[in-house]
Amino acid sequence: MSTTKVYIVFYSLYGHVETMAREVHRGAASVDGVEASLWQVPETLPERVLEKMKAPSKPNDVEVIKPEQLVDADGLLFGFPSRFGMMPAQFIAFFEATHELWASQSLAGKPASIFWSTGFYGGGQENSALTAVTQLSHHGMLYVPLGYTFGDGMFEMSEVKGGSSYGAGTFAGDGSRQPTELELRQAFYQGKYVAEIAKKLKN
Repeated sequence: MSTTKVYIVFYSLYGHVETMAREVHRGAASVDGVEASLWQVPETLPERVLEKMKAPSKPNDVEVIKPEQLVDADGLLFGFPSRFGMMPAQFIAFFEATHELWASQSLAGKPASIFWSTGFYGGGQENSALTAVTQLSHHGMLYVPLGYTFGDGMFEMSEVKGGSSYGAGTFAGDGSRQPTELELRQAFYQGKYVAEIAKKLKN
């Protein structure tokens, strides 16, 4: 049986999505026969602006991905922070650079899922997911939502939890809040869930 490649592609400005991405990666890598790898999309903001925003350095153990490398994946998970209720400009720019892949429909049929972070409840926990689906649809990718397969964790009411049936999510608040244990468990589950589907589709 051949190896199933799952790519976790993310953009993270302050580290919240990176933390989620690493947990998604752990979940995907826990599936036998799956080779999971982390990638980050190119930064579009100038270094001077990033310094003024007090953004931490990008992780040096995660390579920047080129659009054409997406073709090598059997399954994809895209993670990003919300900006005004939708994916940030950096991720939009990355998808815009996939024009040739769209023209050839090279990504059609590949299972793909999404995860995200927002500042607060009104920051786009669901709208970020819904607007991201348009990118996947134009490429003909197979959107893989979580549904309510995460079980009891989907119905938690005693603590704040990001995410929904569309995918895993977290709240950053003013930036000081970090993903909780429950949010990270959902991220791990999503990575595992999508990897298992990618494996089934390939084999």
